[in-house]
Amino acid sequence: MNRKDRIDAMGATLLVGFSALLGLNQALVKLVNVGMSPVFQAGMRSAAAFLPVLIYAWIRRRKLTISDGSLLPGIVTGLLFAFEFFLLFKALDLTTVAHASILFYTMPVWVAVAAHFLIPGERMTRRRAFGLALAVAGVAVALAANATNQVDGGSLAGDLMALVAATGWAGIAIVARTTKMSRSVPEMQLLYQLAVSAPILLGLALYSGETFREMTPFLWGIFAFQALVVVAAGFVLWFWILSVYPASDMASFAFLSPLFGVVAGTLMFGERLTLNIAVSMLLVGLGIYLVNSKRRRGPASAPGRPN
Repeated sequence: MNRKDRIDAMGATLLVGFSALLGLNQALVKLVNVGMSPVFQAGMRSAAAFLPVLIYAWIRRRKLTISDGSLLPGIVTGLLFAFEFFLLFKALDLTTVAHASILFYTMPVWVAVAAHFLIPGERMTRRRAFGLALAVAGVAVALAANATNQVDGGSLAGDLMALVAATGWAGIAIVARTTKMSRSVPEMQLLYQLAVSAPILLGLALYSGETFREMTPFLWGIFAFQALVVVAAGFVLWFWILSVYPASDMASFAFLSPLFGVVAGTLMFGERLTLNIAVSMLLVGLGIYLVNSKRRRGPASAPGRPN
């Protein structure tokens, strides 16, 4: 399909569906945490997704190489990937899906802050600065609620883990854009992250003795859906969308992922949609939109990658 200069109806439908998939995934992780320890689940998911992504890259005849100068930054992104998911999966064990989603999907905001200092042409404009201020206010509202024990099933520790996990994700985006890793095809970038993170996370889980809890066939099915649909197939869909539609326009859909995360938490776990969550989601969503929308100069930052 030829590249398009704007988001059409099909593109918007795919982006909304992709955002819903990412939001749903946070709830699925929390669900599978019942049967696996968080760190073991994160490692298993990386290991299970590696082969499907590799097969897809071979079928598409994508150039997979470590001799283009991407090896060291690729390893760094793998370490950041392990750090990110160690914290996120632990966070979902400790706090609500709504809070974890809102805080984790602040990632584009932290990319914008880092890009201001590290990437030429990505200066913090007044519009972006206002978006940053709104997002930070939304984060403060979310953290304050758990700090004062106003959230059923939530914890300040879990919220902070989700927030720090977002900075790990942002770090991956910055490394990918500022090093020789930018020479790698997207498939190779994800393979680096999966290959490095899987043994680290599985090793940590086995060393601590925290592997399976009360795993059931149903939870195995949910886990398989995560690895094959969210990570592997979601990755394929995402980079197909990137190949057709402008990344700068796609970034405007980034605020939908935390919204769908809140909805998934409400429907699947009965989490209450409180005024605190609504205000936090609104502030963070608007902040993400302002920070990322219509970034025409320099490489645009798209909303993310399958998580």
